[in-house]
Amino acid sequence: MVPGLSECGLAAPATRRAWAALGQGGWSSAALLARWAAVLEGEGRWQAHAHGGYRPVAVDVTGFWRPRLRGCPTTHYHGAAGKALPAIPLIARVGSVGGQRLACPPACVRADAGDPRASTHARLLVGEAVRRCAPDDALVLDGGFGVALLQEAGATRYVVRLAKNCTARRATPPPYDGRGRPPPAGGSSAPCPRTYRGRAIPATVPDRVETWREDGALLRAERWTDLVRPEAAAASPTFTIVALHDPRHREPLVLATSLPVPPRALRALYRDRWPVEQLPLAASEMLGASRQFVHAPETCQRLPELALLAGAVLSYAAATAPAVPTGFWDRRPQPTPGRLRRPPGAHPVSATSRSPPGFAKKRPSPPTCRRASGANADASRPRRLRRAHLTRRSPWT
Repeated sequence: MVPGLSECGLAAPATRRAWAALGQGGWSSAALLARWAAVLEGEGRWQAHAHGGYRPVAVDVTGFWRPRLRGCPTTHYHGAAGKALPAIPLIARVGSVGGQRLACPPACVRADAGDPRASTHARLLVGEAVRRCAPDDALVLDGGFGVALLQEAGATRYVVRLAKNCTARRATPPPYDGRGRPPPAGGSSAPCPRTYRGRAIPATVPDRVETWREDGALLRAERWTDLVRPEAAAASPTFTIVALHDPRHREPLVLATSLPVPPRALRALYRDRWPVEQLPLAASEMLGASRQFVHAPETCQRLPELALLAGAVLSYAAATAPAVPTGFWDRRPQPTPGRLRRPPGAHPVSATSRSPPGFAKKRPSPPTCRRASGANADASRPRRLRRAHLTRRSPWT
């Protein structure tokens, strides 16, 4: 961060004051994110997405991995490390600029200092997302958030991914057949076949099946409606499970939702969750925030939040600016943030600056003759005398 401030033209005292303000200044990430959202709305180039009458609001926990950092209250499971590492949660609205999907982060939620557990942190994150949702917003979450957590937080419009072996039960018990005890609860429903103790259990017959074509592939959606959680009490909120089968993927995509939208709109809503993954990539990899190590408790939280905002600004700048090619081989450049990392390297020096008087263009080298091959090789190359011809005396001398 210090070299970046210095290259911006700040004096050394101003750079030191800015570095001190990072951890001890009287600013907050919420105010910066609110100003950034106002800038996007003021320019009018960022347009929010809407599918089936609902706007997706992505909720995710992204990790700025610091394996040796101690005392960080927020953690996230890292598959390569096999354990939970420090992380920063993020809420983002999804839209597009010039045909490119782009996320606008409205809030970063910190963990409770008194109870920094991952479960408590996820509850705070979902509660903040529900509080910020508009009547036409729908929360879009990955498999780390369950239906029970969403219903506990009071979410009424959501799309969440489920595991392949998930189960639910019908909210309404089956009709009484007149014999024995009446069924106390509805029957179990499983969207995918599974195995239990070596015994194969087939999938439950869906209530409705829909098909449509997209990009030349035939997609199939199986729906199970009027479901509740297996351990839910009576009069619990119901939801719908949709299993999306795509021939381009080996496993189906299982989603749970409370929205009355068709499966095609539901798939589009969940696909709009992916732009939230671009902000950490632009912040940590493109801007180099993953290689900045700080140790003060407040700075450990503020630096990732500021990096995520910088990643959002960089992504927006790349989407609104002309595409910069990375070299002469880049015939179709795309407006991605990685191309703004080193923009001067994509232009020739002669086009961006004047050459000194003593500099001159290199003259082309003279053409060289290619060595002949095949039948004409002996005729084209000069004949060499063997050592025996040089040492042997001729008989007439």
